[in-house]
Amino acid sequence: MEHRKYYQQIELPDRNSGSLVLEGPVPPEQLAAYEMHPSLHAFRRPAEQHEALIEIAGLPEGRIIIARNGATIVGYVTFHYPDELERWSEGGMTDLLELGAVEVAKDYRSLSLGKKMISLAFDKEQLENMIVFTTEYYWHWDLEGTGLNVWDYRSMMEKLMKSAGMIWYATDDPEICSHPANCLMVRIGKEVPLDSIQQFDSVRFRNRYMY
Repeated sequence: MEHRKYYQQIELPDRNSGSLVLEGPVPPEQLAAYEMHPSLHAFRRPAEQHEALIEIAGLPEGRIIIARNGATIVGYVTFHYPDELERWSEGGMTDLLELGAVEVAKDYRSLSLGKKMISLAFDKEQLENMIVFTTEYYWHWDLEGTGLNVWDYRSMMEKLMKSAGMIWYATDDPEICSHPANCLMVRIGKEVPLDSIQQFDSVRFRNRYMY
């Protein structure tokens, strides 16, 4: 499987610091030279998340897109193969990639950085040979910090993913089905072969008779 990684860097105006930089996929040695904004703690402590980003960036399929203010990472998006303990890895697909975490520091959430980072990840057709999916679980959402209810947050995340061409897909995955706000969103690249699409269908439905 060819993993196309076309590094890009874009400078954005920022009303506070003068400029922000969007870049990626960022190699691990470059990520190691940066630090995490202290409010990036949705998934784990900032220092531990920094180590996780460096590890993902070093994987053949892994890619990290970041927004930074100087040497401080203020937002990131991760792409990697699904965890081997999750259903999505069962097909052993080399062209199935998970859009894992999206996080933006609280002071920077009004700048549409999530949308811009995801757009950068898909730019230059570098993911057209991949099926990219994301699993949205309400218990990962910052409802308190945003002041949104679960349905408004779900709508926001759906809009964010749709900006990259990802759409809602049905599944019988128990975690996703455990709450109606959870969802699976998928983008199938135009170069993905039919047998990969069929394999993905078999992964997302174990009990096909139900649908």
